[in-house]
Amino acid sequence: MSARVDAWIWAVRLTKTRSQAAAACRAGHVRVNGERAKPAQPVKPGDEVRVHVAGRERIVEVREPLTKRVGPPVAAEAYVDNSPPPPPREHVALAAVRDRGAGRPTKRERRELDELRGRDSR
Repeated sequence: MSARVDAWIWAVRLTKTRSQAAAACRAGHVRVNGERAKPAQPVKPGDEVRVHVAGRERIVEVREPLTKRVGPPVAAEAYVDNSPPPPPREHVALAAVRDRGAGRPTKRERRELDELRGRDSR
């Protein structure tokens, strides 16, 4: 038995929608057994699926090919999660927050922000 990789990613709740799963496949963010996967590629038990979602790579092994979305407890039993743990919150960069009503940043402020983020402003 097998299932489409986009439907399986959606069914086991790695993405919120099936269209997001298909878009991730088309963008090259999904690999099945090391090969880039198209949305219709079948997955079967024992396959390794690597999905890059929400800035994090998930590495899962297919236990059960599902085609319908199921509840979280059942979905958790359909795969084995071999993903590395997410980075601690203190290591994740915080987004800059401007005061309400401060308006757009000036050119000087933009350059300072780019320098802090390690980007080249030119």
